[in-house]
Parts: sequence; structure tokens; C-alpha cells
Amino acid sequence: MREDIYHDMIEQQENHWWFKARRKIIHTILKKKISSKNTTILEIGCGTGSNLLMLREFGHVSAMEMDKFALDHASKITGIDVKTGWLPDNIPFQGKFDLICMFDVLEHIKDDTLALIKTRKMLNPNGILILTVPSHSWLYGTHDKIHHHYRRYSTKALKKILNISKIKILKTSHLNFFLFPALVLARIADAFYEQKKTIGYKTPRKLLNTLLYKIFVFERYLIAKINVPFGGSVIVLAKPYNPSDG
Repeated sequence: MREDIYHDMIEQQENHWWFKARRKIIHTILKKKISSKNTTILEIGCGTGSNLLMLREFGHVSAMEMDKFALDHASKITGIDVKTGWLPDNIPFQGKFDLICMFDVLEHIKDDTLALIKTRKMLNPNGILILTVPSHSWLYGTHDKIHHHYRRYSTKALKKILNISKIKILKTSHLNFFLFPALVLARIADAFYEQKKTIGYKTPRKLLNTLLYKIFVFERYLIAKINVPFGGSVIVLAKPYNPSDG
């Protein structure tokens, strides 16, 4: 991504309603899945490190990031020795992990299937992969180009590459369901106005930011019961395929 986006990310990931709510939703999901405090965790593409402190609640955290500015900041605020690395060609770890996290990373990788194969090989046999990606290929536009996305994903396409990578889906659901109509309108508007930063990029004023956060974060109760059929992102829980799974 552009360097200015990594600089903005420091403030955005801490305060922006979207990042805060997504982090809370992920925390809620992991709390139901992870019981041991000795869980070995890897976040791939940790950015400026906003998720690392949350992940540390669940075990021993390692992280990798390709951008030096983001890496240095993540290490500074968390005390975690974040390694320089990226998928699929530069993985700075030899061991295997109980939990691997990829939050809006896969869309940045040209060969996403090979990246998932390499990720699966880093998982313990009973390990868990949790990932999020932007959804709906038809929404691809200015926002994705600015953030250097190769693609957005339909659930069908995501399931296909996970299957090729020998990764079994445990749960998949969309996120940002209630605010999805507003997202679609914003992306349509982006197509008509040439700009460096898209609609919704900046953190809104406090009252609006709080309102949007409460709407989005409420979805953690919904996702616990059903797989939401549409929204701005897709979240997947998965594990390495085992022949005994059939």
C-alpha cells in the first residue's frame, strides 16, 4: 500500500468505527474457539499492530509484516518482535502455529492460492485459520485500487481457493451487514469522483463514529447464530484438511 496509508492507519485502526468493531467481533469469535493461554498465534500482515494486543489475550503472539514503517510501529506499541516477511515467498518462521490470522491481507497477494497453501503448512494439524477479506467482486473500484487490492471475493471464489489449498471451512459469514447499503452507495459515489481517499476513509466525528460502531459491533451476536448472507467483508474460520474429514 502507499506509505501515507500506513501513516493514517495508526489513527484509523485505533479509533475508526470499522476497525474497532471488526476487532471486537473477531475477539468474540476467538473467545469461543480458544481456551488455552498457551496457544501459539501468528498474525500475517499485522500492519501497524492494532490487533496484536487483542490477540495476546489468547496466547503467545508472533507477527510478520512487509512494510518497515508499519513493522517498526507495531513492535514499538506491543513489545512483540515483528519479523519482516510476506506471503508466499518470504516467511520468517520455521515452526507451526495453533492459530494463524490474516485480516484483510489475502486480497493484496497476487497468488492467493499459493499463499494459502503456504499458510496451511504453518498450521498445526488441529490449528485454526481465521481470515477476513473484502467481499463481492462487483464492488471492486477506486477504494480497492488505492489500497492495492488485486481483487474482492465472492464466497464461492473464496471457498474454491480454500478447497484447492486443502483447507476446510468451519464457518463463513459476511460482516458489515446492516451498513452494507451505505457502503454500496459510497462505492458508487467514489466511481464518479476522482480522489486520493475514498468516502468513509477518515474517522467520522465522535457521535457518528460511535453510532456506526454500535451498529456494526452488534453483528457479533448475529454471527454467533447464523452465517450472514451479504455484507462488506467475509470472515472465515478454517482448519487444515484431514483425510478423516471425508
